[in-house]
Amino acid sequence: MTSSPTASRRPAAQDGAAHAARPERTALDDWALDPSVRHLNHGSFGAVPRAALAEQRALAEEMEADPCRWFRGLPERVARARTDVARYLRTGADSLALVANASAGVSTVLGSVVLPRDSEVLLTDHTYGAVAMGAERAARRAGARVRTLHVPLDATEEQVTALFADALGPSVALVVVDQITSPTARLFPVGDIARLAHEAGARVLVDGAHAPGMLADPVGLSGEADYWVGNLHKWPCAPRGTAALVARGAQAQELYPLTDSWGTPDPFPQRFDQQGTVDLTAWLAAPRALGFVEERYGWDAARAHMARLADAGQRTVARALDADLTAVAGCEAPAMRLVPLPPGLATDQEAAHALQRRIADTTGCETAVTCFGGRGFLRLSAHLYTTEADFALLAERVPGCLKGA
Repeated sequence: MTSSPTASRRPAAQDGAAHAARPERTALDDWALDPSVRHLNHGSFGAVPRAALAEQRALAEEMEADPCRWFRGLPERVARARTDVARYLRTGADSLALVANASAGVSTVLGSVVLPRDSEVLLTDHTYGAVAMGAERAARRAGARVRTLHVPLDATEEQVTALFADALGPSVALVVVDQITSPTARLFPVGDIARLAHEAGARVLVDGAHAPGMLADPVGLSGEADYWVGNLHKWPCAPRGTAALVARGAQAQELYPLTDSWGTPDPFPQRFDQQGTVDLTAWLAAPRALGFVEERYGWDAARAHMARLADAGQRTVARALDADLTAVAGCEAPAMRLVPLPPGLATDQEAAHALQRRIADTTGCETAVTCFGGRGFLRLSAHLYTTEADFALLAERVPGCLKGA
């Protein structure tokens, strides 16, 4: 099926360059994205298929038609939705709660776990900024401290594991580690890290924000981690405000929602199913997004397609920038890739954000710009609605944009 995209067009780039016309594409038609923009940053905010948006709108209309009936029956509907999500993530529904996003899941764990005074929370320098800030605040509150482990960009999995083995000790109470890092787009061997941490007497929280959708079994790959969080609004394309918190064993019963509601006396995860008057239509529509991709594309085929496209896109943009990809050889998340920027660009977070806005405004391409160790990178994302032509347009336009940065 092909049809003309109906999304409104974004204004032309600020420098006067017209956005290239986009051919009709079936995959793009399945998303409510502006067809005049090349969307190469799925990893930040995701994109929701039209089918899931329609489901969410219908649920919102039902909620507003009879709010009393809606909220009376909402916990049971949330329970059914998280059962569907648990099946997608290949874990048990009795170990999974729905939360607003991965950061909210991390905050839930940090707000519920008691950190001994003078203990340590161990992070890496690849940790997502908001997670690091949350860990710092929790540590200060408990009289504990955060220790940040430097992991070189080119470290192998074996080297990463060895670094954790050396860093772990009796003072470490909690390890917070990314499954797929946000600034550097690399996979960490979280299963091995969890095993080492447990041997040292520490609990493990895996931040799998980018893992659902990119990995077929992200929870399973986390090994025996005590807690795992993952976003469903990114690669699985669920409506925003939808994420999963998985907890195992007795420590799961220590977890409570960030806001107490009438479900507070219930056991985990049922106590998360009732959130007062919060609009939870995103949670209820999440299974529609998961099912849509499976029915129309197949998740295994989608993952393979995204990985191939990310490889091709990275090569195309790297050639245009004459970038050396050996420096980021280990940064190969299935659907995200890094391309080093010329030295001197995006050397800190503020500069990275400014350059990201400049690229969007002058090229018509949405990308992520990250920094690590004082070096700037383009972080490219591939999804079902992107094509090699999208990366080719970025490659054509971004060199000129960078010259003026």
